[in-house]
Amino acid sequence: MDDQELERLALDLESDRVERKAIAGSHLDQIRQAVCAFANDLPDHRAPGVIINGLRDDGSCAGLMIDDAMLLRLAAVRDDGQIAPIPSLVVQPRTIAGCKVAVLIVQPSDAPPVRYNGRTWIRVGPRRATATPEEERRLMERRRWKHLPYDLHPVTLATLADLDLAYFRTEYLPQAVAADVIEANQRSEQQQLAGLRMVDLEGCPTVLGCLVLGVEPRRHVPGAYVQFVRFEGTGLTSAVRDQKEIGGRLADQLRRIEEVLELNVRVGGSFVGPAVEQRAVDYPLPALRQMVRNAVLHRSYEGTHAPVRVYWFEDRIEIHSPGGLFGQVTAETFTHGVTDYRNPHLAEAMKHLGFVQRFGAGFEIARAELARNGNPPLEAESHPGHVLITVRRRP
Repeated sequence: MDDQELERLALDLESDRVERKAIAGSHLDQIRQAVCAFANDLPDHRAPGVIINGLRDDGSCAGLMIDDAMLLRLAAVRDDGQIAPIPSLVVQPRTIAGCKVAVLIVQPSDAPPVRYNGRTWIRVGPRRATATPEEERRLMERRRWKHLPYDLHPVTLATLADLDLAYFRTEYLPQAVAADVIEANQRSEQQQLAGLRMVDLEGCPTVLGCLVLGVEPRRHVPGAYVQFVRFEGTGLTSAVRDQKEIGGRLADQLRRIEEVLELNVRVGGSFVGPAVEQRAVDYPLPALRQMVRNAVLHRSYEGTHAPVRVYWFEDRIEIHSPGGLFGQVTAETFTHGVTDYRNPHLAEAMKHLGFVQRFGAGFEIARAELARNGNPPLEAESHPGHVLITVRRRP
């Protein structure tokens, strides 16, 4: 968006494509609501909405300090997991009529409704509001199916009988949508499933629905499992001590592989004084959890039957994730906080299920845990068909 268009929007007090804010601190609830509303694009402008932090409602300059700390706080709105699916958002420092502001440019979502903490926010003229059931239905019907990521593609051979609907009602739905919203909407179960992208508008399960709610996900997504192999030595020709194929719906799969990792971590002790023993593990479990979750989330489920592979050797653990790097992530940046999402709605589901606290922080957490435990630094390689993460044993 060039300066001329931005200034025109900023000074047009009647436009429903712009919202002016003067928020200097960490209270960003209104910013998140506005991001959610512009991403939903209920008026169907098919053009970005703009949040200008630093202008008052009347268009006058608020005189905020627009520094790197503020820009980072605003940019974190995209990845902190409170808005799902992850919005397309750019944050920039700009100057409008001599006033320094921070501008958030929000693109309309291809897969509305977008929710902030379980509520769907929309624009109603110049103000924000939560969507009614009828407005949510209109948003769902507007999904741009041709451009959707693979995790929202319908699985044509699947039916509702392939989904665990009791699990959806009792476990997933209460974590994904605020309780008062569920009670007020009184929507049918199929409408609830469609609203959370588990089925399409005709009731056909999506890839996401099969992964998250599937009774047997591998029936329709053959690579949806984790292969664990524990070797006696340091190479693929070494004797196999243990091996498992861990399938099932997403939450069960992640919990089971994490239990297997915990069982295989060795705890050792060394005396550092006359009666003081220091306990240490060969691998810190939080680092392994992050890397396996990352592999399940960012892998490709399209065009491959390969699983995520966790190979545990005597001197290292290798985690293989099918599919190369995606989107804006490059070989130079993918372990340094640059994120993009091949499966953005699977990311949303993992957040609802408690397996993601903050998007884009997995490598940062893993590196810190490895350093704290005394392990060598994390190693990462990208290949055309897969990504390989290697974790070396603590000396």
